[in-house]
Amino acid sequence: MAVVVAFVAGVLGAVVGWKALEPAFGAEVFTRENFRQRTLPTAVGVVAALVVVAGAAVVAVADAAGWDLDPAIPAGLAAAVPVAVGFALLGLLDDLGGVGQSGGFRGHLTELARGRLTTGGAKLFGGAALGVVAAAPFADGSVWRLLADGALVALAANLANLFDRRPGRVVKVSLLAGLVLVVTVGLEPELTGVALALGAAAGLLVPDLRERLMLGDAGANVLGAVLGLGVVLTCAPWVRTVVLVGVLCLNLVSEVVSFSKVIDAVPPLRALDRLGRQSP
Repeated sequence: MAVVVAFVAGVLGAVVGWKALEPAFGAEVFTRENFRQRTLPTAVGVVAALVVVAGAAVVAVADAAGWDLDPAIPAGLAAAVPVAVGFALLGLLDDLGGVGQSGGFRGHLTELARGRLTTGGAKLFGGAALGVVAAAPFADGSVWRLLADGALVALAANLANLFDRRPGRVVKVSLLAGLVLVVTVGLEPELTGVALALGAAAGLLVPDLRERLMLGDAGANVLGAVLGLGVVLTCAPWVRTVVLVGVLCLNLVSEVVSFSKVIDAVPPLRALDRLGRQSP
């Protein structure tokens, strides 16, 4: 029940947050061209991180006031807050300062070998560090488990960013991934923070599809990271390892294969991807 309430709260929080912050995102520093060369505000996905923080604050006050809460609810939110805020900041850095940089693991590592740390490279290494910090409380003293779970969170964040190439795509993929997670593990209260972030993404879906905003890395990275965290919080170690391998493979495949081309070539995927989007 807490997960459902958190999702609905996330939707409402994002709708209110976007309306309140829309003038601020209209500043020139946020404007970028989308895939159709339309000028839109980017990095609006930072609203999802703000919603997670606000939700955690409300729960903290309720817990201090003596409300009878499942301990897993504040614990899940406490794990989600640094992940959401940290990846939002790294994504914001790349959204605002990464124009014209080489993309992909190969591009960023090549630039690093030349003595230049790109904002994407900073996001790559910073995300790895954030993943380790997020996974530390659940590693049970195992270095391997810590590194594996940290990599899962970081790679999930990067994978979500790879889907953020068309309006609404990363939100749809994230909601489907969240649905699979809930069907697999149930409405576990540990997923409250994940539900808040996904609800916030759902709240931004309509203006995203109508090309009134772009989530940017500040949003896509948050969605992927909290989903990775959700797997760490609720799944058995062997399941986390399987998911890690899958996420790693998809990240590596993206270096040579365009996800957009694959989606456009498969009719069911193309139909779902274009659902609700404006016509060319």
